[in-house]
Amino acid sequence: MVMDHEKQRARYLAGTEGAPPVPPPGGYRGARRQQGPVAGPVPPAPVPGAPATLDVEKKPANALGWIALSAGILFALILLVTLIAGGTDVLYGVTMLALQLIVVAVIIAALFSARGRMLGAIALVVTILFNVATVGGMSALQTSASGNYEGVKTDEQKHAEAYPAIKGTDPQQTLSQQSLEEVRAQSDELFADIRERLTSEFGFTWVQVGDEDLRPERNGYGGESMLVEYTSTGWATNEPVQDYAQKLDVMAAIDDVVIEHGLWDLYSFNDPSISGMDPSVIAKLYGSDDPRTQDTWEYYTENYPDPLRFYANIYDLSHDEDGGFLTARQAQSARTGEPLEGLQLVVIASGVLSEADRAEFEKKLAEYPGFG
Repeated sequence: MVMDHEKQRARYLAGTEGAPPVPPPGGYRGARRQQGPVAGPVPPAPVPGAPATLDVEKKPANALGWIALSAGILFALILLVTLIAGGTDVLYGVTMLALQLIVVAVIIAALFSARGRMLGAIALVVTILFNVATVGGMSALQTSASGNYEGVKTDEQKHAEAYPAIKGTDPQQTLSQQSLEEVRAQSDELFADIRERLTSEFGFTWVQVGDEDLRPERNGYGGESMLVEYTSTGWATNEPVQDYAQKLDVMAAIDDVVIEHGLWDLYSFNDPSISGMDPSVIAKLYGSDDPRTQDTWEYYTENYPDPLRFYANIYDLSHDEDGGFLTARQAQSARTGEPLEGLQLVVIASGVLSEADRAEFEKKLAEYPGFG
């Protein structure tokens, strides 16, 4: 019996080489079978880059988001209506700027709210597109292009804008001085006599430069007066004037003629000994502080208290050291057709009234007692 038990034990242990013994057939006496949980099918691994399929409950936007969006749209509409109405002054007023700050504050508050962030972002875009700066700039451009500067001006301001004279100038002086037509006639006579004298003495030939120009004068109250600044047609020599002695002789001959026409003696802007300007300033304006080496001479006279002002300029390319003066003269010649160098004559008169407007000017002045 013992031998059978040992054989059986040897059979169990054979070939195990240290492994736990194999249980006998039918298992150990009294052993219980335990059933573990059955594993279900393993879900497939997510594909890299595929969108997540989590079901998130979408919540509606809160009241703050709707308030921010409504405020942004309403503010944009206010700006556009003001733009259409031409209220440039209103756009840059304190009230409009304060209103914009309030709208921006509401939008920022909505952006910090999770449920109002989307509508707050939309309101922010609207506010960026339509704000005081951009709409105000559009209004200013529209006003400039149309010439409509009415804005929110008072009746008194609009009345002052139509003042026919010039602020700070006695209207009676305007009425007593030369008219536009008288200035034009005297200029033509003066030019004719100067051309005749210089042609006789120096053999100059002449070319007409530019056209007559009449520019409305501002009245000092935001509008235009009935007066104009007159710039005559210019005259220029075809011949250069480069010799220093000849320049002096030419200006002396012109001086004789202007005095005959009731003007004062010629006055030299380019001569430091006469003008009294700082030599460095003269050098910048005329190419040098020495009249012998200057590229420009500028002489002037007038018939004060009348408005006529006469200018005689000599342009001399022989003293152009670096070519800059030639470049400037070429640009000027391209605009006006004038010769590059030589003598030029022109008359300017500011604040002159046409004889045709005299009656209307006096009638309008009666509406402005105390102005001037």
